Amino acid sequence: MSPAVVVLLALAGVSEAAGRILPLVARRPGMPRRLVAALLLPAGLVEGVVFALWPLTAWTVAELVLSSPSPGTGLVWTPGVIAPLVLAAVLAFPLLGPLLHLVLFVGVGAGLVGPLAAASGLDWWSAAGCVAVAGAGLALAVETVRRLVVRISAPGAQEPIA
Repeated sequence: MSPAVVVLLALAGVSEAAGRILPLVARRPGMPRRLVAALLLPAGLVEGVVFALWPLTAWTVAELVLSSPSPGTGLVWTPGVIAPLVLAAVLAFPLLGPLLHLVLFVGVGAGLVGPLAAASGLDWWSAAGCVAVAGAGLALAVETVRRLVVRISAPGAQEPIA
């Protein structure tokens, strides 16, 4: 992966994490800034890694679909393909429109379909299915982990004193 792609993935990850964490901070105005930074940076790195895994996961799904080994060497991010992902991550802020955010992610996924189809030998619709399955699987895994972390880290219900 080129340094430009790594920087763009990190930027997209931090932006996506900020879109998830900052609304929580807005609801809890007394939250310390150091805690916000401590949450934002690791969460941004995790989001960046998940974004980086999307083409690899799509390639793996394509390999499972193909009956013979594919002629290509794999699918990787390029700066031209990842730029819309950064825009989608910037628009991750819930107040700016989750529907627009979703539409941009679909656009980014559609941008991955062409290179995947060319590299794997699949037709466009099969490649689109592989990208969609990979994206949905990663999104489901991340959302499950998020909910698990919130459940584990949430303080227990206060029992009333009788």
